[in-house]
Amino acid sequence: MMTNMPPFLLFFIAALITPLLTGKAKNIFICLIPALGFYLISQLDHGVSYQFHFYGYDLTLLRVDKLSKIFGYIFTLNAFAAFLYAFYLKDSRQHVSALFYIGAALGVVFCGDLVTLYFFWEVMAVASTFLILSRQTKKASGAGFRYVLIHLLGGLILLAGIVLYIQDTGSVTFDILASSNSSLTLATILILSGMLINAAAPPLHGWLPDSYPEATVTGGVILSAYTTKTSVYTLIRGFPGCEVLIIVGCVMSLYGIIYALLENDMRRILAYSIINQVGFMVCGVGIGTAMALNGAAAHAFCHIIYKALLWMSAGSVLYMTGKSKCTELGGLYKTMPLTMIFGTIGALAISSVPFTSGFTSKPLIMLAAENQHLIIPWLILEIASAGVFLHAGIKFPYFVFFAKDKGLRPGEPENKTMLWAMGFLAFLCIFLGVYPQPLYAILPFEMEFGTMYKATKVISQFQLLMFSALVFFLCLKLLKRTDTIALDTDWFYRKGARLFYLTMDKGLNGLNRLCDALFVQGLAGWVMRFFSNAPQRLALAAMAPFWLLTGQTGDKFQAKKQRLYSALETATTPVGICAAVAALMVFGLILFTLLLRK
Repeated sequence: MMTNMPPFLLFFIAALITPLLTGKAKNIFICLIPALGFYLISQLDHGVSYQFHFYGYDLTLLRVDKLSKIFGYIFTLNAFAAFLYAFYLKDSRQHVSALFYIGAALGVVFCGDLVTLYFFWEVMAVASTFLILSRQTKKASGAGFRYVLIHLLGGLILLAGIVLYIQDTGSVTFDILASSNSSLTLATILILSGMLINAAAPPLHGWLPDSYPEATVTGGVILSAYTTKTSVYTLIRGFPGCEVLIIVGCVMSLYGIIYALLENDMRRILAYSIINQVGFMVCGVGIGTAMALNGAAAHAFCHIIYKALLWMSAGSVLYMTGKSKCTELGGLYKTMPLTMIFGTIGALAISSVPFTSGFTSKPLIMLAAENQHLIIPWLILEIASAGVFLHAGIKFPYFVFFAKDKGLRPGEPENKTMLWAMGFLAFLCIFLGVYPQPLYAILPFEMEFGTMYKATKVISQFQLLMFSALVFFLCLKLLKRTDTIALDTDWFYRKGARLFYLTMDKGLNGLNRLCDALFVQGLAGWVMRFFSNAPQRLALAAMAPFWLLTGQTGDKFQAKKQRLYSALETATTPVGICAAVAALMVFGLILFTLLLRK
């Protein structure tokens, strides 16, 4: 039955059909696919199916439980909003890339073994690259090239870990691989490293702010949702309670804030904000309790919604003005009021303002840290929460919509579906903030409805946000951006890769040229030239002493040499001479053999 079909198949088949369609029919078809996918996921029964035997191992294309379902729901829900936002788009390449990318993400979420996981992991890397390259600018080409290299590196590290894990355990099942630092092995460390590269954990995080802002308007919206959150899913599945993730998550949450505050480009601000937000989720996985894992899953769900909304509002500004830097924007609330309203709702949600979706998800992770008496991680996450309000809750909408008017008068996007998509996600941000029960009902573990809405938590959150706002406006002069570039760790492989290439080019190619001169052109050439006329040379070497002893010198000697050389070359020599040369060569061969024996 179709309701038992692995969800990725629906998107892969749609990707193959899409180029055959034209006009509105194509866009309607693409919007229907995630809606159908959402329904299909809702009908899946818990358990495993679509298993097949492969080289002695059972691979599973469909493993359904509450964890896979919640990620399946949000992936298809976001896909519907993204395709509605991109309804105006006529570029089939972007649609096909997005469908393969989203399908592969669903493949990771619903697969039950490590081999299938790796296959979909690599499809994600390749398909998502085209969402960057489709912008067709020099910067996009460079960013896309670096993006795919980093992800292929991460894929190879993941593959190495999978191979070692299968060798060590004899199992390909993708379930809990390590639940504490002490249970980590070389295989699981490699697998964890591959997953953290996709999660954009420092220091190999530079691919995200390098590439996402260079993607197309719709490509940025789609990219913001899947790669990092698919990695969060794999961490929840494979490494719950692994304490090292608490440290990684705390570093990510602070690192993203610092660079988001330094940034001038609005889409790079949002890119660094992804690192910050994923840090909360990674930290929740490291804590590993039921509440922490619920918080990580819920925050991934809510994050995808409000982050897509923020990327949509930024994309609309870019689409209408052609500008992305805060120093070039400002005063857009006058002509883009709806975009401003929707973007501000997303900014409030990411800041965990009470009665928005962020407040019903992110504080769960901090509450879990508090319950486990993890004081330092809790304090870091609290600081990071205040920082989120600074860079995404206030800085992004302020400098884009409310700062000094730069005289831009673009108006709202002509494509009303862009506003419809933003309105849909803005509604979800408020709905899940006011009534989170539908979200809590699909979390992996049981969750009480009133967990967050207690007077003390609401008041303390408002206090945190108000003091953050006060700091922002007191330090406004310091936070005003200049048209500068903030250097990050990607500088090392941007410059280092070029230096590595030049070193390999001059070093290895220079060594190749030296070897060619010494051995190919030199030794091998000499041997080739020698054996091309070896009989003539050997005959002359044998006869020359005899002629000299018999007094044949000068011109007579040279004439004899020439006649013998010509006769051997044309095979017209007397039989005796040929026999003598052959005997001489046989004698030399026997002598050489005897020398080798000794």
